[in-house]
Amino acid sequence: MTLLSTTADSEKLGSYDINIPYLAVTAEEQARIEGGTQYPLYLPSWDPVWFKPMPPFEFSDPALRAGASKATLLRELNAKLIDMTPRMGTIVEGLDLSALNNAAKDELALLVSERKVVAFRAQGNFLDMGPTAQQQWMNYFGKPNYQPVSGSIKDHPGFHIIHRDGNKEELTSFFSQKTTSCLWHQDVSYERQPPGYVMLGLLEGPEVGGDTVFAATDEAYRRLSPSFRAMINPVKAIHSSANMINHTKALGGLVRKGAVQSVHPLVRVHPVTGERCIFINGEFITGFQGFKQAESKALSDFLLNHIITGHDFQVRVHWQPKTIVIFDNRSTLHSAIVDYFDEENGAKARHIFRLAAMAEVPVPVTE
Repeated sequence: MTLLSTTADSEKLGSYDINIPYLAVTAEEQARIEGGTQYPLYLPSWDPVWFKPMPPFEFSDPALRAGASKATLLRELNAKLIDMTPRMGTIVEGLDLSALNNAAKDELALLVSERKVVAFRAQGNFLDMGPTAQQQWMNYFGKPNYQPVSGSIKDHPGFHIIHRDGNKEELTSFFSQKTTSCLWHQDVSYERQPPGYVMLGLLEGPEVGGDTVFAATDEAYRRLSPSFRAMINPVKAIHSSANMINHTKALGGLVRKGAVQSVHPLVRVHPVTGERCIFINGEFITGFQGFKQAESKALSDFLLNHIITGHDFQVRVHWQPKTIVIFDNRSTLHSAIVDYFDEENGAKARHIFRLAAMAEVPVPVTE
C-alpha cells in the first residue's frame, strides 16, 4: 500500500482525502510495490525539499492564440472528436499528444476551454516520453505547480502521484467514519494564480471502477435565478491550504511548503469563453468575506449540493490504461470515485499522475 498510517491515527484525525498518499511506506512494502508495477519510475517519493511561495507572473492563455476552426487538430492531424455529453466532455481519437506542435497545443487549449474535459486514449508514446519531457510538454500551458504534501516523483516535484495497492486497513478505517469517498474540488485553488489546465495520466487501474466525475460550474451558475446570481456575484471566498498542511503534520508526513491563503471571487469569469463560473470547492474554502460562520456554511452547502446533484451538467470519465485526460480547472469541479475495492481483498491497483499548469488570477464579475 502507498498510504501508511495506523488505524488509531486515522480514527483520531480523520482522512483528509482518501486518494492522496501522505506518508512513505516501509522499505519492505516499497520493494513489493516496485516489483508489482509496470511504472516504478512513477511511484511516489518524499524528497525533503522546501518550496518558497510562488511569485506573481504574467500568464498568456494559449487558447486565445487559436483559431475557432481548430484547423491543425481537425484537418491537418485528422483528429476525431466524440462528445461524451451534449454540454461537456470530448474523447479525441487519432491524435498522438507527444507529436503536437505549438499550433496544435493552442487549439487543444481552446478545445479544453470549450468542452472542459478532454480524454485521449492509447497515449503510449506520451507515457513513454518520461517525466522530464512530460513536464516540459505541460509547461506550455502554464507554470508548474509543486505539490506541498504527499508523494511526487523524485526530482520531479510537479508530478502529484496517486497510487493505491490493496490498502484494505486504510479504506476500512476511512469508511468507518465517512459515507462517501467523494471530495468535490478544484485543484490548488488556494494559490494566488490557481491552475487553469490540469492533466491526469492513468498508468495502471482497475478493469472496472475508479472513474473521475466532473461538473460544469458555468452551467451550474446559469441554472441559478437572476436574483441569486446577483447576490453571489460580488462575494469573495477565502481559500487556504492550512487544513491540508496541518493534517499532514499531525500524521507525521512531509510538508514541503507553508500554508497559502488567497481571496478569490466566488464567481469568476473564464478568460477564454467569457462564461461566469462558480468557483467553490469542498476542500480549500474556509469561509466568505463578511459572512458569519453559519452563513458561510449555508451558502457553501447550497452551492455544493446544487453542483453535486446536477447530473445533467456532469460527465463521468471511464478510465482505460494509457489514457490521458486534460480538464479545465476554472470551469469544473471534480471528484475521484473509490469504488474499486472490497472488504476481503482490499483495493485494486490504481496509479495516476497529475500535472497542473498555473494560470491567471481569477477574474471577478466586476471586471
